[in-house]
Amino acid sequence: MLKRSKNQSPDTNYQKEREQMVESQLARRGIKDKRVLDAMRQVPRHLFIPDDMRGLAYCDGPLPIGQGQTISQPYIVALMTELLELTGQEKVLELGTGSGYQAAILSHLAHQVYSVERHATLAQQAEKVLAQLGYTNVVIKVGDGTLGWPEYSPYEAIIVTAGAPDVPHPLTEQLADGGRLVAPVGSQWSQVLVKVRCQGDLLTRERLTPVAFVPLVGEYGWKE
Repeated sequence: MLKRSKNQSPDTNYQKEREQMVESQLARRGIKDKRVLDAMRQVPRHLFIPDDMRGLAYCDGPLPIGQGQTISQPYIVALMTELLELTGQEKVLELGTGSGYQAAILSHLAHQVYSVERHATLAQQAEKVLAQLGYTNVVIKVGDGTLGWPEYSPYEAIIVTAGAPDVPHPLTEQLADGGRLVAPVGSQWSQVLVKVRCQGDLLTRERLTPVAFVPLVGEYGWKE
C-alpha cells in the first residue's frame, strides 16, 4: 500500500544505489518480505539525511542526523519492519521519529503511522521531508515516546527505534490483541532486539539479535 499524494513522483536520482542496497544488504542477509524490500527500494533514503552526507546514504551503516541521533543502518530498518508482520491494514506506533525514514517505510506497509519524537527540530524536519514526498498517512508529535500515544491506541504494531532498559510498560498496554512490538532492550551502549506479541492477557517475548541504538530517554526509559 503506497500512501502518497497523486501529484508527486518518486525520486529516481539514486535508484541504482537503492537497488544495490536492497540486493546486497537486505535480500542476501535474509530479509524475505517482498513488501518490505519493495518499500526499501522506493523510499529515497538520501533525502532523510543531511545534505553533506548524501553520498553515504546507501552505505551499510547508521549515519548522524543531528541532536545526537542517527538514522539506522538499512538492514536494521528492514529487519525491524519485517518483524512487525505488516499486511497493510494496521495502525502503527513508532517511538523515535528521528529523520522520518522509518516512518516513510512504514507508511508504504500500514494503513496509518503515528510517530513520537522528543526533539522538536527533528520532528519538524521529518514532517517537512515527508510532506515534500507526498506521504499522507504519517502523523508526528513531539513528546515522551516511552509514554506511547494513548489517544490512538490500541496499535496492531509498535516499533521502538532507541535502546531502552526494558520495554516501557505503557507501550504493552497500548498494544492490540494479536499485536506485535519490536524494541532494542539492554544497556545504553548495547541491546538485544526483542519482539513482544500480545495474545489476550498474555505477552510473549522473543530475544533476537544484538544491536546498538542511541538511548531511549523518557519516564520509562533512560534519564537525561
